[in-house]
Amino acid sequence: MAGRITDDDVAHVARLARLGLDPDDVQRAVAELGAVLEHFADIDALELDAVEPMAQPYPLVNVLREDVVTASLDRDEVLAQAPEAVDDRFAVPPILGDGA
Repeated sequence: MAGRITDDDVAHVARLARLGLDPDDVQRAVAELGAVLEHFADIDALELDAVEPMAQPYPLVNVLREDVVTASLDRDEVLAQAPEAVDDRFAVPPILGDGA
């Protein structure tokens, strides 16, 4: 598998992608891409003819609860607990700018 990706290949693709790679980066990319290709070769060597293709190894189940309307907190009671309320809403200090 070694030798499938060359320094020239990496440098060419880097130029096309407008990447400035120094020689150390090129060498590292050659090694990493070579390792990826070796891994693909290992996968290709597996006997998978009897294995049915799948998109998800585990059955998916909706884990969300039903969307049911239920009673909620009373607005006036909740706002009464707030440090400050203005026009039936929570009043909070500004976080951006000088507050103007």
